[in-house]
Amino acid sequence: MTTLTVLGSGSRGNACALMSGGRTLLLDAGFSAREIARRAEAGSVDLGTLCGIALTHEHGDHAQGAVRLARRYGVPVLASAGTWAALGAPARVKHLSLRGIGCTECGPFTLAGCMLLHDAAEPLALTVTTQDGVRLGVAYDFGRPTQALRYHFREVTALVLEANYDEVMLRTSEYPPAVQHRIAGSGGHLSNRSSAQLLVELFHPGLTTVVLAHLSQRCNTPVAARETVEPVLRDRGFVGELVVALQDHVLPPLALARGADLQAELLEAGPGASG
Repeated sequence: MTTLTVLGSGSRGNACALMSGGRTLLLDAGFSAREIARRAEAGSVDLGTLCGIALTHEHGDHAQGAVRLARRYGVPVLASAGTWAALGAPARVKHLSLRGIGCTECGPFTLAGCMLLHDAAEPLALTVTTQDGVRLGVAYDFGRPTQALRYHFREVTALVLEANYDEVMLRTSEYPPAVQHRIAGSGGHLSNRSSAQLLVELFHPGLTTVVLAHLSQRCNTPVAARETVEPVLRDRGFVGELVVALQDHVLPPLALARGADLQAELLEAGPGASG
């Protein structure tokens, strides 16, 4: 079984734990090492099974605890060359390179990257494939989805996708115009509406889990994100689980299943099981 535990996501830190085949892969480590350990314990994630830490980019809310945790547990950091250089290529930590082409193996996980548009050194969207056939996509901190990203996320089983801001809340916020422009620009963040549009494009019957992540504390709410995304995604035919990640709370573990497995469960459960 493959499970995903969101340890926290938002403007002040992002980290998820993907567990499969008795091993654990951290996807971003945007809290202190101590805080990640605390959250892992709260979420029943055994960091003693950690086999690697994969980073989307070097900003503190995604990479703060990565180096310390990698040293503590003797595991590699998986990141683009640009991200690794921006972190200072720290000593006594093994680096496994993630690139826009090819795959990288780490324990039972196979990772691939796709370049994103963001104001970071070499940011990536990630896909992680497990030995039981689950394929997870993770993408934060990008203002415009590219065709390359759409191709990268084809046929994913589960998605952790940014829904950073509500457009009206951003326009009426206390952010100065220059900051609003950066947030809404191609190198900034993805709005609730844009996240919904992208999910509609990416939908296929095998998509079983969607996590809306990296919500802005000032310009979004979990209710606004869900109310924007869920109706259009359900109308498209999505019958899986949609959850909204929170900044200050660890979410219960999500069991990630292949689309064929979910359809079999729904058929066994009978009419009305899709909710």
